[in-house]
Amino acid sequence: MRRRGFLFGSGAAFASIGVVRGPARAAEFSWKLSHNLPVGSPLHVRAVQCCNAIKRESGGRLEIAIFPFNTLGSDPAVFTQLRSGAVQVYVGSGGLWGTVVPVANIENVGFAFKTAADAFRTFDGPLGAYVRKDAESKGIVVLDRVWDNGMRNVTSSSKPVRTAADLDGFRIRTPAGRMWIDLFKGLGASPTPINANELYTALQTHVVDGQENALFGIDAYRLYEVQKYLSITNHMFAGYWWVVNPDAWKALGPDLQTVVQRNVSKYGLLQRRDTELQNESYADKLHREGMTVNAADVATMRSRLAPLYAKWKADFGPAWTLLEDSVGKLT
Repeated sequence: MRRRGFLFGSGAAFASIGVVRGPARAAEFSWKLSHNLPVGSPLHVRAVQCCNAIKRESGGRLEIAIFPFNTLGSDPAVFTQLRSGAVQVYVGSGGLWGTVVPVANIENVGFAFKTAADAFRTFDGPLGAYVRKDAESKGIVVLDRVWDNGMRNVTSSSKPVRTAADLDGFRIRTPAGRMWIDLFKGLGASPTPINANELYTALQTHVVDGQENALFGIDAYRLYEVQKYLSITNHMFAGYWWVVNPDAWKALGPDLQTVVQRNVSKYGLLQRRDTELQNESYADKLHREGMTVNAADVATMRSRLAPLYAKWKADFGPAWTLLEDSVGKLT
């Protein structure tokens, strides 16, 4: 079986497991983990393997049930549940929990990273440590490795997006994070925040003309059925951080915390590689599904962002310096 077939097949198999398997005796700690991707995604497949390993290495003391694809509600709703303790782990983009930890929004700076590898080099280094320390000061635990969903690109039902001029007045769906809204306003578009579970219908009924997403998401949500054009912009990295309720984390104690950290890092590296391999073929797959694919002139887009970069530099302060230390000057 081809690697991609294995990943999707594994996801389907794991989807039938309501709770991660392990020893029969009751767990000392029972957690819920929520993310917004389908069961066939590398994130879900590796998360199941990760949680299996955590249960096995903890001797059955920690069991983590996984709820994929917004099963427990929208990202903002789940993050609220995490803060209240109803959910113990939320795996999502920094731009979606940056309402509480504003510096986490820095991962979504437009055109800061050319590739996901650039982003990982940055967040595995001093900037990632800065974000985690700031999160801790605000009562949130963030684990070490950022997982991946690929770079984000623009789709449209009405026209290809070739230059910045094609974004003027363009009605585009974005997630609710402020960086998405800032970015597309800065590019001249008209962004509308819509939850992922309402995205297909919003495109089908032309509430918006387009959207932006990782290539996997475009395929997984079957957006090729309601979008004609795929424009490769690679305008934003949006990783998946493991965010943990602080009380639940503290209750584990150092020994179990080490087990969790070790496995999130181990399977995170595997998940990054899975996603990289998968994304290499996705533009071609979406073309075969009927989408017209073009490479956008991103230089015309970046040229519009000087005022935003200046604003973000002031907002992020020392974190912006760490970002530019890694990726080069943006302003």
